[in-house]
Amino acid sequence: MNANRGYEQYKEQAVMTMTSSEMLLLLYDELLKRLMRAKLALEKKDYELFTTSITRCRDIVRYLKNSLDHQYAISRELRRMYDFFLYELSRIEAGRREEVIEELKPLVKDLRDTFEEAGKAVNE
Repeated sequence: MNANRGYEQYKEQAVMTMTSSEMLLLLYDELLKRLMRAKLALEKKDYELFTTSITRCRDIVRYLKNSLDHQYAISRELRRMYDFFLYELSRIEAGRREEVIEELKPLVKDLRDTFEEAGKAVNE
């Protein structure tokens, strides 16, 4: 039991010491992971896992949307992108359509990679 608590403390400490850029990439990675999990759940007809995965995706996108700093013009464009992601996630859940997941994944990946490149540029 103590080993488990030690691991939880380690994870918490790791998150607390992340830069905002690292945290953003972690959120995008988690979003991509949950999309993949939803796809696999659909293939296995595990609809409970599918719903849980899509709900988690929505939570992540809402968090990203709510954390936008509106003093920057790019935030308006990101808000529209996040609204689109939320719409697509609703379509995925309502229709249980794997092909919509496949359409959404590259958009999320491209945005994640763009943030990664921007983070590298800022650190140089």
